Amino acid sequence: MKKIRAAVVGYGNIGRFTIEALEASKDFEIAGVVRRNGAENKPAELDKYAVVKDIAELKDVDVAILATPTRSCEEYATKILAMGINTVDSFDIHTDIVKYRSNLMTVCKEHGTVAVIAAGWDPGSDSIVRTLMESLAPKGLSYTNFGPGMSMGHSVCVRSKAGVKNALSMTIPKGEGIHRRMVYVELEDGASLDEVTKAIKTDPYFAHDETHVFQVDSVDDVRDMGHGVNLVRKGVSGKTQNQRLEFNMSINNPALTAQVLVNVARASMRQQSGCYTMIEIPVIDMLPGDREELIKKLV
Repeated sequence: MKKIRAAVVGYGNIGRFTIEALEASKDFEIAGVVRRNGAENKPAELDKYAVVKDIAELKDVDVAILATPTRSCEEYATKILAMGINTVDSFDIHTDIVKYRSNLMTVCKEHGTVAVIAAGWDPGSDSIVRTLMESLAPKGLSYTNFGPGMSMGHSVCVRSKAGVKNALSMTIPKGEGIHRRMVYVELEDGASLDEVTKAIKTDPYFAHDETHVFQVDSVDDVRDMGHGVNLVRKGVSGKTQNQRLEFNMSINNPALTAQVLVNVARASMRQQSGCYTMIEIPVIDMLPGDREELIKKLV
């Protein structure tokens, strides 16, 4: 069986866990890692892999796993898709997903490639659960309650603000899909907490949630990679009321995101040209192995 050659673009928390997930997947081989500084200060755990500044320096790449901040995903994806390489990412700004999908759809169709976007655990695997729940109770209400735990996307957003040396954004569920954001910042010398707080609270990542910002001496002293979700739907099946569905998950955030990215990288090789979200892809395509054997095992 020909293995899928995957390149990992970015080597932060998600990038490191993506390497581990690829190493554990027998149908993949790692084509290389793309880092802003290339092989400079190359981590010891990457000694056996090519580490470059540009994906064009790697050979025979089938799919690029974008372990990059959400706001840079489109730039990377557009460039890489045009090279004839599939892309997958964990873009997580829910309100921009439809527009992002439309933009990449044009690129994919032009170059005969596949993009899978918004492929983490939310949006991503939780989106699949929400879709299933709504199909089982078509009329009703769904609530997604996150945490308590670290939001990687929100933390990256805060770290991009002027005056912020390091940051942690914690998501605290208040119930019925409403959340509080607890943000802990380590500031650069001379930075103003008031100015940083204003920049955070006006960012679209935080503007719609109750947000509190605290200065700490060391973000590493309060960091925790754990997270979780509680999905609830109460509704109607046919004409029968009071159907209640619930899904719970407690996870290591970047590890699960990385596993989902590897799963959809596999699925990207089984789709026709176009841009997809996870709810548009057969779940079975995310699993390794023969389809009939999987059906025999799982149905």
